[in-house]
Amino acid sequence: MSISIAIVEDEKNYNNALKKVIDYQDDMKVIAQFFDGNDALKNLSDISPDVVMMDIQLQDMLGIEIIEKLRKEMPKTQFIMCTSFEDDDKIFNSLKAGATGYLIKGESMDKILSSIRDVYNGGAPMSFAIARKVLNHFERESSEIKGFDELTSREKEILELLSLGLLYKEIADKTFISIDTVKKHVGNIYRKLHVNNKVEAINKFNHFKN
Repeated sequence: MSISIAIVEDEKNYNNALKKVIDYQDDMKVIAQFFDGNDALKNLSDISPDVVMMDIQLQDMLGIEIIEKLRKEMPKTQFIMCTSFEDDDKIFNSLKAGATGYLIKGESMDKILSSIRDVYNGGAPMSFAIARKVLNHFERESSEIKGFDELTSREKEILELLSLGLLYKEIADKTFISIDTVKKHVGNIYRKLHVNNKVEAINKFNHFKN
């Protein structure tokens, strides 16, 4: 049984090149091509292909939006982002939306074809550069969690008071310690959380609190 594929890509030459190479394979076939997001949004769920090759930055909308809107209607369809964008936000927003693969357009056709087979069989293919970014992200998060866990109960208390907008003197009065001791605790908080100022420390505190 061949893998059914839809291509959502506004660059016509690339869209047609993908179709040509995919249709040349014995085990897969392109059953639909879309050159803009609205057309894809209206028709994809009726077709329900096994795999969608999705451009992230279409002229009329983001491919991420299409996945977010159609994911529940197409639970058996796997989405592979195929794009020239490598920035962290787009990668993680795509994965959060429900994409199961993320490829850079410069990849060889062999890599793209093997990724289609991989995602169809339950894999999560990614370009090497993307996989490295994902790994770095989780390593960074792990390090941040460890830093937060290292805070003493007094340091966490002071950080919470800082997040409420209290000044050092007000924190000192509230916790019955000197301003110098507050400053010392704040220095330890910055060091453990790997931040340079109060705003960064509060942002991390709010992130962990939520």
